[in-house]
Amino acid sequence: MKSKLISGFKYVFLFSIGLVLLWLTFRNENLSEIFHKISLANPFWLGLSVILALGAFYSRAVRWIMLMEPLGYKPKLSSTLRALFLGYFANLAIPRIGEITRCGALTTSEKVPFNALIGTVIVERVIDLVMLFFSMLLVAILEYDMLSSFLSEKIVDPLIMKFTFLDNPFVLSGILFFFILIFWLLWKFTRRQMEGKKESGLVVKIRGILHEVAQGFKTILRMKNTGWFIFHTFLIWTFYFLMTWVCFFCLESTAHLDMKAGMFVLVVGGLGMSAPVQGGIGAYHYIVSQGLQLFGVSSTDGIVYATLVHTTQTLLVVVLGLYAMGMLFVTGKKKSANE
Repeated sequence: MKSKLISGFKYVFLFSIGLVLLWLTFRNENLSEIFHKISLANPFWLGLSVILALGAFYSRAVRWIMLMEPLGYKPKLSSTLRALFLGYFANLAIPRIGEITRCGALTTSEKVPFNALIGTVIVERVIDLVMLFFSMLLVAILEYDMLSSFLSEKIVDPLIMKFTFLDNPFVLSGILFFFILIFWLLWKFTRRQMEGKKESGLVVKIRGILHEVAQGFKTILRMKNTGWFIFHTFLIWTFYFLMTWVCFFCLESTAHLDMKAGMFVLVVGGLGMSAPVQGGIGAYHYIVSQGLQLFGVSSTDGIVYATLVHTTQTLLVVVLGLYAMGMLFVTGKKKSANE
């Protein structure tokens, strides 16, 4: 009961952070003006961004199946897609729970072992981080001064200002003592395990997760079509980039921005969506609206763009998630009736 309360408090706290960031973004803005500008968005380009998002979902499902094939499993594409939809839908409620949800959904519908799926999902997340880093590197090459000033002014400097108390030698000594204590406790714990004493449940769990991760990476080495796997990896991120870029043409205030600006917004938006808040709410709005100001877009128009993109993609995830839930329920009832 206590652990559930702590977990619930954590998620409420994270959601509160998102709401605070949302308030900081909108606090000095005219909301009626923002909603009016959103209503004038070009539906063609908005619809195209939705189609591109569906393409990214499709490519991600195909790539996930490719990770499962060396393990001896090949679920139906339709079931894999619905599992992905449910995973993204679950992330809107609880950050990172979607990875577990989609594995559970595919286990239920296709009888693929849950533990095997966890390993493939972790591998996917590592690859996504590598691709985000690769995108940041590309932006750094194209727009080094702009990216460095943005990270410095909007992220690094505010964090440094919040931690000015570290100048105090007593505080630094306390932090140093804390880390030494943690290191000593970990050393004692490891030594006890090596002396042959019974392993704790936590150690067994961590070892199991590491084993599944290792198995997940081995699937890439055993993959028959590694070239297609790499192709889909880059295709997914190409879709992400195009989703970001075509939305510029939805609004008169951002229609003049080029592909380099699209790449920049993809990176900063990716950082916002990586924040541990439900659906990147607040974090995405704040960081994208701030980033667009570097390209001469006003604060209000930057918020309009960020709100338009985030709301469209969130609604798409909700619709697809509800569809997947309905299909999972119907499929489950059919299976029960046939048994």
